[in-house]
Amino acid sequence: MIIKSAEFKVSVASADKIPDLGLPEFAFVGRSNVGKSSLINALCNRSKLARTSSLPGRTRLINYFEINKEVMLVDLPGYGFAKASKIEQEKWQSLIGEYLMHNKNLKKVFVLLDIRHEPNEKDEDMINYLSYFNIPFVIVATKLDKIKPSQVVKQKQLLANKIGVGMDNIIVTSAELKKGLDKIWEIIKSE
Repeated sequence: MIIKSAEFKVSVASADKIPDLGLPEFAFVGRSNVGKSSLINALCNRSKLARTSSLPGRTRLINYFEINKEVMLVDLPGYGFAKASKIEQEKWQSLIGEYLMHNKNLKKVFVLLDIRHEPNEKDEDMINYLSYFNIPFVIVATKLDKIKPSQVVKQKQLLANKIGVGMDNIIVTSAELKKGLDKIWEIIKSE
């Protein structure tokens, strides 16, 4: 997809502030440090559109990015490793749940998993949640650049087995190498 414009629109910290921006929305969710913000930046060919950090858990709000005045990419708070109180983490989970359940503009959720690691319980909970509520989602394996090419098929198979999907149902990406981005844009354009 040719990116003519990509701009930050708004951040929200509470469910009652979730906006209706009138455009199709594609949300990115995953554990802290899985690379949600980096992937959004790579998709938009912008290095600093979404805030990234070497410290996990920096995305604490729902952040909306308008692309070509046609679609919204939505960066949801990460779950897992953030150095935050349990109460604050529960608040983020509640915010994510409200966004997912009550958003009429949501077209698809991209569930990001680090290709180097088995999905953890929180990853599985998210996938089960989306399945249970019939919220359309796609599995995206990130950080392809962090493993040897000879390990890709093995790691992809491990993810597929653990979450119960076919290997063809996992998009393997690298924000660093700009790999797999076209497949994500194909899904977005097809909605």
